Amino acid sequence: MDVNAAVAAAAAIAGVCTGVIAMLAFRWSERDQKRPTRTSLHTDPVLPPGVDTVLSVLRSSAVVLDEGDTVVKASSAAYALGLVRGGKLAVEPMLQMARDTRRDGEIRQVELDLPRRGTGRGDALAVSARVAPLGSRLVLLLVEDLTEARRIEAVRRDFVANVSHELKTPVGALSLLSEAVMDASDDPEAVERFAGRMQIEATRLTSLVQELIDLSRVQNDDPLEDAEPVRVDELVAEAIDRCRQPAATKQITMAAGGTADLQIWGNRGQLAAALGNLVENAVNYSPARTRVGIAARRVAAPGGDLIEVAVTDQGIGISEKDKERVFERFYRVDPARSRATGGTGLGLAIVKHVAASHGGEVTVWSSEGQGSTFTLRLPEAAAPRVPRKTPQASGPGDVRDEDDAHGPDRSTAYESIPAAPEVLP
Repeated sequence: MDVNAAVAAAAAIAGVCTGVIAMLAFRWSERDQKRPTRTSLHTDPVLPPGVDTVLSVLRSSAVVLDEGDTVVKASSAAYALGLVRGGKLAVEPMLQMARDTRRDGEIRQVELDLPRRGTGRGDALAVSARVAPLGSRLVLLLVEDLTEARRIEAVRRDFVANVSHELKTPVGALSLLSEAVMDASDDPEAVERFAGRMQIEATRLTSLVQELIDLSRVQNDDPLEDAEPVRVDELVAEAIDRCRQPAATKQITMAAGGTADLQIWGNRGQLAAALGNLVENAVNYSPARTRVGIAARRVAAPGGDLIEVAVTDQGIGISEKDKERVFERFYRVDPARSRATGGTGLGLAIVKHVAASHGGEVTVWSSEGQGSTFTLRLPEAAAPRVPRKTPQASGPGDVRDEDDAHGPDRSTAYESIPAAPEVLP
């Protein structure tokens, strides 16, 4: 019995010792894990106080790199531009700039063109990258997207070049004609002929300057600030009256029809100019003794009813390659014919901007040799009015709509035109 008691006591003591040793080992291991190591100090740097807050409010894409080129902090914009992938800076020129700055402490800046991620497009992103040291071990990279700024600058250059070219033509003609008048001062018939040509060129110059002013106005003004209900019948009558004389000269019949008493919401002056440009184009590009029709109707739409005004002609028509560009500034389907009719290439660009700023659109259906139908769709006066963003120019012309550029069937436009159209004197 004494032997058994001694064995039990020894076993208890051994168990207690084992438990104490295990507890000490656990405590030692836990303390060792909490102790900072050389590796952890190297890979997990801490941003200086306040830097994280500053980076979060910057408009530029921000990336902070440690001494091992690992990304410590990156803004969401940096990921969106594809600068950071897998915790690393993915743009080699920027990575080399960061290494050079870490080595000598100098601030560096460069402009680069980066491929777009996942778009499949050939155009590139234009960015400005600036690298500066951040403390003793970190490097800060700030990237500004310059793509939009470069696009706008290209549009401005193209627009100035086009305007300069268009202005130079009538101005140069006036200069030459004035010299011809001086040389022919003793020939009354020649003076009269040259003076007539001078009047034509002066009229063309006046029209160009006025349309430039109109285009600038519709691009900068918000038409819905002074909007009012505008009767479509009045706009159509005004457009017909505006083109009455040139239509009579070519013996072109103009007919108006469709649904009566329609109203649209917007700036009366801009709407009248837009519809007037469509009718004027139809008359100018139609052969003699043909017909131009203007038809208005109401069409149902998810956001509210739309008023659709279609201007149909029997003119030369527009080819498939030209249909997508007819709304660009200064673009002419037939430059020689446009200059003969006094066209400036700005009329349809004005129509496009007016339609977009009023929450509508303008489309074109055309077939070569059969004529064209330009359709202006605008919200009805009683419908909700949500203006679209005015299109920006992406080159020599405007950004084109991605909608199908086919207007209504020509027969639809003519069905609403009365059988006994108005015949101009």
